[in-house]
Amino acid sequence: MKREIIQTLDGSTTIHLPEWDECYHSKHGAIQEAEHVFIKNGLALFPNTNVSILEIGFGTGLNSFITFLESIKRSQTINYVGVEAYPVSALEVLAMNYVAELDAEQHKAIFETMHTSNWEEKIILAPHFEITKRKKFFEQIEDVDAFDLIYFDAFGYRVQPDLWSTEIFERMYKALKEEGVLVTYAARGVVKRSMIEVGFTVEKLAGPPGKREMFRAFKK
Repeated sequence: MKREIIQTLDGSTTIHLPEWDECYHSKHGAIQEAEHVFIKNGLALFPNTNVSILEIGFGTGLNSFITFLESIKRSQTINYVGVEAYPVSALEVLAMNYVAELDAEQHKAIFETMHTSNWEEKIILAPHFEITKRKKFFEQIEDVDAFDLIYFDAFGYRVQPDLWSTEIFERMYKALKEEGVLVTYAARGVVKRSMIEVGFTVEKLAGPPGKREMFRAFKK
């Protein structure tokens, strides 16, 4: 499938799939979306504590890199696991402008290591931040009571509805610890129904720029 690098409205880049007319991030702003959905409405619920995070759709590494930067600001210790079935290429990683747009030149090596490190191997990027990348399909996730927070950043329901199924959310529910949280940019009724069916309590929040709403779900 053809892939192209495009600039989003906040100046940050993303990958566009013309065949699907689908992007890895919002065209209205990749960085703005990540900060709003996953940091403001996800990570911020766990202030100054050790946090275990599962990312569904590691992609360009934007969410993991922003989380790393936030962990420094918030003095948090984070164990980060990113799942991706189809890793981006080295050329695509080099085309991402996140380091510059986030004014994080001093951490450029961290962003690069996130992508060049071995899959299935825990990497200590800093004393407070470790990451493991898993190359697998979402339906292969079998963790139980392992994570405080899930960043659910799969391709949209319009192009891959199977990634938003009851079966997938059942795996997400099992992977979370009690009182765990799942955040996603999505806000479709069918997605909410699948979440509720497996046991989540779901709330609708204001979405990032260009999107009216998003979901946050709690494991009770």
